[in-house]
Amino acid sequence: MTGLYYHTKLNLFIQFRIFAPVEKLKEGSATVVKHTGSHYMVSSLPEWKLVSCVVKGKMRMKDLHTTNPIAVGDHVDYQLQEDGTGIISNIYPRKNYIIRKSTNLSRQAHIIAANIDVAFLIVTIDFPETKWAFMDRFLVTCEAYKVPVTIVLNKTDLLTEEYAEKVKYFKRIYSQAGYRILEVSCKTGYNTSLLKEELKGKICLFSGMSGVGKSSLINSLDSSLSLKTGKISDYHMQGKHTTTFYEIHPVENGGFIIDTPGIKGFGLIEMKPDELSHYFPEMLKRLDKCKFAPCTHTHEPECAVKEAVEKGYISTDRYVSYLGMLEEESKYR
Repeated sequence: MTGLYYHTKLNLFIQFRIFAPVEKLKEGSATVVKHTGSHYMVSSLPEWKLVSCVVKGKMRMKDLHTTNPIAVGDHVDYQLQEDGTGIISNIYPRKNYIIRKSTNLSRQAHIIAANIDVAFLIVTIDFPETKWAFMDRFLVTCEAYKVPVTIVLNKTDLLTEEYAEKVKYFKRIYSQAGYRILEVSCKTGYNTSLLKEELKGKICLFSGMSGVGKSSLINSLDSSLSLKTGKISDYHMQGKHTTTFYEIHPVENGGFIIDTPGIKGFGLIEMKPDELSHYFPEMLKRLDKCKFAPCTHTHEPECAVKEAVEKGYISTDRYVSYLGMLEEESKYR
């Protein structure tokens, strides 16, 4: 009896161990807040609780061939492992993103960030001078991929007469193009409180060329942040890279800042020549008045865009930028 009882208990134990359902690992959804090589940090925003994740196997991305199939700002599903790390298993469709091509015009592209509520393009007139070609390519990309953008003109504490004239000219051109311009100074604090107010409850991208004071400006918006800042090269009048990774930082008013490394060049992802003008707001509103459709606004007669340039309604500088992009896209197509 005792032996029968023992064997019955043993069989039940074996059956339980073999057939009992194994507890599933926890699953969650989160936003990618940092990307360093093959590792990602994610958090279920607005909660700030970081989980380190990796990607297992290759993830399919429709229609895009990029160096980073998962970008900061992406919404993902992950499976939590017993050691507390996660494995990303799914990426959700993006509402928008900013993408750029390598400046050597290779076919490779890199997604700077995704699911952005507003992009703040930080520019400076001098010390260093932000190149117009860079600004216009960034703005065109925002228009093409549906990212709201505000131009933030930093270092307005440089109060020389010559500088003031340059600022006036800059504001006239980009206001005329339809862009909002916010003048700030992270050195004096001018308008930084207004910029801070606009961050509330939003995921905001801060981007610009090296040396425009992006990290200093971000530090001025939250006393708990201490991003590394760099000096301007006296010889080249350019900044040096201080941010090395794409990363989201929480700010004390409830918003989030996507910090990006300083960019020296911004290559466009392929755009059809007859569509490029659609991403210049001041041109877009005149396209239906061109005699020919589509119109490249270069050689066609009775072109409303060329007429607007001649009359000063569209800035010559912006039109030259457009022609440069058009030539670049045609040459390397």
